[in-house]
Amino acid sequence: MTTVSRTTADLQSVDADALVIGVHAGPDGPRPAAGAESADAALGGRLGQTLSAMGFSGKAGEIAKVPTFGALPATILVAAGLGDAPAEGPVDNETLRRAAGAAVRALAGTAHAALALPAASDDAAEAVTLGGLLGAYAFGRYHTTGDRKAPVERLTVVTEAGEAALKRAEVVADSVTAVRDLVNTPPSDLWPDRFARIVEERGRELGLDVEVLDEKALKEGGYGGISGVGQGSVNPPRLVRVAYSHPEAARTLAFVGKGITFDSGGLSLKPAASMDWMKSDMGGAGAVFGAVSAVARLGLKVNVIGYLPLAENMPSGTAQRPSDVLTTLSGKTVEVLDTDAEGRLVLCDAITRATQDDPDLIVDVATLTGAQIVALGWRTAGLMSNDDSARDEVLAAAAKAGEPIWAMPLPEELRKGLDSPVADLANLQPERWGAMLTAGIFLREFVPAGQRWAHIDMAGPAFNKGEPYGYTPKGGTGVTTRTLIELATEYAQA
Repeated sequence: MTTVSRTTADLQSVDADALVIGVHAGPDGPRPAAGAESADAALGGRLGQTLSAMGFSGKAGEIAKVPTFGALPATILVAAGLGDAPAEGPVDNETLRRAAGAAVRALAGTAHAALALPAASDDAAEAVTLGGLLGAYAFGRYHTTGDRKAPVERLTVVTEAGEAALKRAEVVADSVTAVRDLVNTPPSDLWPDRFARIVEERGRELGLDVEVLDEKALKEGGYGGISGVGQGSVNPPRLVRVAYSHPEAARTLAFVGKGITFDSGGLSLKPAASMDWMKSDMGGAGAVFGAVSAVARLGLKVNVIGYLPLAENMPSGTAQRPSDVLTTLSGKTVEVLDTDAEGRLVLCDAITRATQDDPDLIVDVATLTGAQIVALGWRTAGLMSNDDSARDEVLAAAAKAGEPIWAMPLPEELRKGLDSPVADLANLQPERWGAMLTAGIFLREFVPAGQRWAHIDMAGPAFNKGEPYGYTPKGGTGVTTRTLIELATEYAQA
């Protein structure tokens, strides 16, 4: 695991294998960012000229390595592009996170790196530290060969900011890393009961209250949605309730995360090309547990309750069938037109259960629809809500956390598409258009009047099928975890 320390030393005396500085793009070529002047001076003031000759412009995301030839204690100087310098004020925190992450990824195999990006404030120091730690992530549990470069072992952040900023970054990074590990774990090693036991074990260590309902309790309790989705698998479903409470808390948040540990589509089988990354379909449950864990470690003055409806959606002789009717925990009946629209079936039961805690806000997070990817791409999640203030709170938290989320409507005319001739509603509309929005409308049917609720569809952002970028690795991203932590932080301060 990568460790973090802090120093206020001048760059010409920072002892590390590699020194990372920020570089801005400019009309006359790249130029060192604030705080990097000392390193530039040690190289004779020719850093910008050298980088320009290498084809480095300073645009955000660029990385260049320059040997120091003994001019600095560090053997390598790493230039991290920050884009154009802001007209006023400091560099954006997300730019710092991504620059730190890209630099640390590029330094895999290096023992010790110092991050000297512009980090004068606590927020900036936290951003640099978090980006660096997330950039150091690697999932090597199943590799048996030793030819892969190890992540950076030690990070030293050059900053005048206090230690508390670095400690918070470490807590958040630990939680996101844990979520990434869960998402990257193959379904052969992460089935519903195993996931529930992980939450129990880690929850006890953090002093969390953990309750697990097994398949029998779910059946007896009337959780028809979760039971229906999970009945086709030899690995039966679970519902996990994990709660953190603070004696001085004045507000309560409920987080609900979709936890399909593998989604074959059930009898409405997915094509093979859409199935090989469905181990990530529990990313919402992972994000919820990661957020509750971080809130507990940070000791925030807010009550946070997480619900993880866990199931494996498989085809078999016992699997639910298209045209089956389920009776959900709310008492509403649902006709199952497509067994691959299963996420909303486990979520509706968990949302109903979450309302019993009388929270100030329920936020559900889910890898719910392919339509989200069609509408917003692989990096931007969709947000829907029944309350404008709740929507704005989640958007503000996501913006501060640096996670792209875009607000979407819940058009009333789409509700008719969920009408069923045999049940209260169907789990799918016949037409494909607006499918992300219709899924949100389906979930809204299970939110009582007066209950503030928001829904985040993160089907694309939860799993990066492309190349790594910034602090985001290939595979599980841990997305939305930071947004939920930030939301809890805001509620703790209200």
